[in-house]
Amino acid sequence: MSIQTKKPGRVKAAILNWLGVPLDLTSSEFWAAWGSSVNSAGQRVDQNTVMSLSAAWACTRLISEAVATLPLHLYERTPDGRRRAVNHPLYPIINRSPNAESTAATYWEANTAAILLRGNGFSEKQYFNGRMVGIKFLAPHRLGARRLANGDVQLMYTEEGGRQRPVRDRDLFHIPGFSMDGKWGLSTIQYGAAVFGSALAASNAANGTFERGLAPTVAFTLDKVLKKEQRDEFRENLKKISGALNAGESPLLEGGMDAKTIGIKPSDAQLLESRAFSVEEVCRWFRVDPSMVGHGNKDSNWGTGLEQKLIGFLTFTLRPWLTRMEQAINKHLLSPQDQLRYYAEFSIEGLLRADSAARAAFFSVMVNNGIMTRDEVRQLENLPARGGNADVLTVQSAMVPIDSLGQASDGDTARAALAAWLNQGQQQPPPDND
Repeated sequence: MSIQTKKPGRVKAAILNWLGVPLDLTSSEFWAAWGSSVNSAGQRVDQNTVMSLSAAWACTRLISEAVATLPLHLYERTPDGRRRAVNHPLYPIINRSPNAESTAATYWEANTAAILLRGNGFSEKQYFNGRMVGIKFLAPHRLGARRLANGDVQLMYTEEGGRQRPVRDRDLFHIPGFSMDGKWGLSTIQYGAAVFGSALAASNAANGTFERGLAPTVAFTLDKVLKKEQRDEFRENLKKISGALNAGESPLLEGGMDAKTIGIKPSDAQLLESRAFSVEEVCRWFRVDPSMVGHGNKDSNWGTGLEQKLIGFLTFTLRPWLTRMEQAINKHLLSPQDQLRYYAEFSIEGLLRADSAARAAFFSVMVNNGIMTRDEVRQLENLPARGGNADVLTVQSAMVPIDSLGQASDGDTARAALAAWLNQGQQQPPPDND
């Protein structure tokens, strides 16, 4: 039976359409597209080569670690606001331990990196007695497909020991990246192959130049044609000449031999400028300011503009990724009934943990304006609650309970009564209301 006579399932067909290759899984085009390997500028562009670029490594790590270290909570909608749904079965999975092997930070870090580079992050839902108890990240390079005897297509995952096992469509937890069809994310490696290939070529050229001790490529010429034996002998002697050059000695050219420089000088090729431009190009693909990965001078990396760069990084870089993950959790990990009551959300306040001054200023504004109580702040700082007035909303005016604004205190009432008695010339003091 041909593979076209029995069509694969919706998810499998969508994956194959996303790859843009025929349904013949035995073809080399299928596996080349699945691995996202492209030749550009004479370089092989895949996940391993792209990550060998310092700019790509820094951008991927910056975004992945920033997402992974933000607290992720599951909230329950209540009549007076919301509260953390710590008793919901999904809460410990997304917040503490997605599976038996990973912590929440390592899981979300790997998932984010896969989405950044491959365009899609895949995980497998794990069940016990019919209830979901975990989500396991599926490494992209281990996820493949095979054609069954009946012509159907089955997704396969290769474990670390080499054992392959099938993955059911309904067990896939999918988070797409930037998408043009609303279903599957676009691979940064594939679409940015030209930029990454040029950066790899510039890096390899620079490494070759430094490997030769900054010496240009040299060609030796003679005024006669050599025999094969003479060429072989010359090449052996050339190794000695090259060794002398590397050792700083002057070579001896015999028999009318002449040495000429061929190729372009590194300065003429603007090798260093090309590498700097490649950093900016790579950062543009990840939407990261080059100064945030150590590129640029000290004026661009520090100073008053750093705070604005961090705000821009949070708004234009992190926020889209966080929203994608939050909505994927709500849609695929919560039942339709639970979606009406619960929702997942990252706490971006976690970015302030490294800045004690900014964190203190933020909490001060929240408390002084009656938005948070002191106990709520203490909870965020991992301090025990104090109870009493520490769990009461206050404002800056007199630090009184917010419900008492506009009301006179007992002391104000007593002072007003005494002033009225004095004004009336009473001989006896007013009665004690206590």
